Order: sequence, then C-alpha cells, then structure tokens
Amino acid sequence: MGECIFCRIAGGDLPADVVYFDDEIVAFHDRSPRAPVHILVIPRRHIDSLGAAAVSDRPLLGRLLQVAAEVAHAAGIGASGFRVVTNTGAGAGQSVAHLHLHVLGGRQLGWPPG
Repeated sequence: MGECIFCRIAGGDLPADVVYFDDEIVAFHDRSPRAPVHILVIPRRHIDSLGAAAVSDRPLLGRLLQVAAEVAHAAGIGASGFRVVTNTGAGAGQSVAHLHLHVLGGRQLGWPPG
C-alpha cells in the first residue's frame, strides 16, 4: 500500500487540491481533468477496486456516493447535472489500483460514455 499514489494522498504524504476530507474519505481535483469539474472521491483505506470491495464495505460505499453528491453540489454542478463513474480493472480504464469515484460535470456529457 505504501506505493499507492492515492494512499499517499489520503495519508497527506503527497499534495492534492483537496475539497473534502473526513476520517474515511478524501476528495480532490483530478490532475488530468476530463471535464471542467473533475473530482476524485476515494476511501482512505485501500481497496483495490469496486470489484474487490467486501460485503462489510457497504456502509463505506454508500458514504462514497453521498460524498460524491456533496462535492458536486459544493463545486456548483449539482443543479446542472453531474456524472459519477468508477472504473474497475484495466479493461474499463482503471489506471490507479485504489477504488475511486470520478465526479464529472460543468459541461454537457455525452451518452454512451467512452
């Protein structure tokens, strides 16, 4: 876990533009944004991906979604609309092996994605 970039951000070892934090969750602006608003929401505890989450992680998974909505509203995209995405595995585009939600908005988002 010490090499995981998101664990290092969550632990305060790497700088990030943090918009939310508590004892379980950290949210920060993506360094390579794909939309005008692109915020990542991560658990502080390392979980490789949504596919690796355990039944015991259900409360944390619910909190991640709740925080995603909160940061979207705080970023000013709550009324206009936003998308929450998680990629699981390399074939889906997951580039960091740490569960994270992408909160995207600030422009018209097409469908279907990617």
